[in-house]
Amino acid sequence: MSQSDGPKLRGAVVGAGYFSQFHFDSWKRIPGVDLVAVCDSNPAAAERAAKTYGIDAVFTDHANMLAEVELDFVDIVTRPDTHLTLVGDFAAAGVAIICQKPLAPTVAEARQIVDVACAAGVRFMVHENFRFQPWYREIKELLESGVVGHKVHTLTQRNRMGDGWGDDAYLARQPYFQTMEQFLIFEAGIHTIDTFRYLAGEIDRVWCMHRKLNPVIAGEDTAIGIFQFAQSGVGVYDANRYNESTADDPRYTFGELLVECDGGTIRLYDDARLTIQPLGQPEAPHPYQPSRHGFAGDCVHQTQLHFVRGLRSGEAFETDGPSYLKSIAVQEAMYRSAESMMWETPSE
Repeated sequence: MSQSDGPKLRGAVVGAGYFSQFHFDSWKRIPGVDLVAVCDSNPAAAERAAKTYGIDAVFTDHANMLAEVELDFVDIVTRPDTHLTLVGDFAAAGVAIICQKPLAPTVAEARQIVDVACAAGVRFMVHENFRFQPWYREIKELLESGVVGHKVHTLTQRNRMGDGWGDDAYLARQPYFQTMEQFLIFEAGIHTIDTFRYLAGEIDRVWCMHRKLNPVIAGEDTAIGIFQFAQSGVGVYDANRYNESTADDPRYTFGELLVECDGGTIRLYDDARLTIQPLGQPEAPHPYQPSRHGFAGDCVHQTQLHFVRGLRSGEAFETDGPSYLKSIAVQEAMYRSAESMMWETPSE
């Protein structure tokens, strides 16, 4: 089924801050989608987005937008503490929802949001876009093809963003990062959790330690986590936002990934190169064509294409509410482990 099958889907975006630019750009490129409204509590931001992306209706109150505009779906790109009210109101109106992560400021509230959407019977998807980065989609296909065997030994992800040192850390792009009491794992580690689940299946046990390297922020900015997969193998998460990588653009792949299996190794480099090394053979480049458009290989666009396909076909979303809660359970177990220094079992 193509994106444009059937009548056009009428959509709106709530939130016109920094990251919304990637959302707006994607919606305007999807056939069969008509972006009819934008809403932001900051009138200037809403007007700027409407002018840039050719959107007719502008609002500063989502309730007024709901009353005045007929919608098939809404894209929520606001801070986590606004999501419960927004999801509740749009769900009650029968509008399908795609909502940015983190889903809520607390685990309990995230579960409440999923319950609200399920109870209303509306289609609901979390905008967890890292698994839609082209290198991870390619690695998934390689794993399923058996090119390096059929049993995962270890996934090792290493991330050095280098945007978290100095008194002005994060202020230019997302200043509220400085005040988050749970930061690295909550805001960024959730991506790796979801990506690991996508590549190697569900996670049974977790061990974690974290630290704060920059004293000007409230939460942790470095962490090491070990995950035990239910099917086979372990995952190693090594992340640090303080120190720097050598990548030309650390925000393109957000680090490197080593995939070791019973038949060989797949390597993702920080410039998006992929290589394959079957056992007993030399490492060789794997050709594919990752995008340079938009954010991180155009993964926002691929995420939103997946949402539209699901709306039209009725198929389940990869990152629906219940799936996202599984990632949150792992995240919660990481924080518990860091406090106890013991292995923890995720509990949904």
